[in-house]
Amino acid sequence: MIMLETLCVRIGNVPADEVQGWIDSDWLRPAGVRGHYLFREIDEARARLILELRDDMGINDEGMPVVLSLLDQLYAARRQMLRLREAISVPRDDELRSRVRALLASMRD
Repeated sequence: MIMLETLCVRIGNVPADEVQGWIDSDWLRPAGVRGHYLFREIDEARARLILELRDDMGINDEGMPVVLSLLDQLYAARRQMLRLREAISVPRDDELRSRVRALLASMRD
């Protein structure tokens, strides 16, 4: 885990008060409390994403919560699908597994 100052440098010398604004807006959720934040790798990746969305894609402060929420939902759905795939790949009940696979195949169309 890294501290706020290190995060700011790693993501491109972003001012700490700007990152604090992201935290205050709930776009970034580090561990700890104000003045004593600890950032994980996932927090650093999300901070880079926020910069990319803002700087490269032109997402403004009003649109950022919507875009981040949609991306969070997409990643959650992806994790759920991966867990489902793992669950049905374990040989158990062949009939049930076949029905689930058929259902998933029909959803692709």
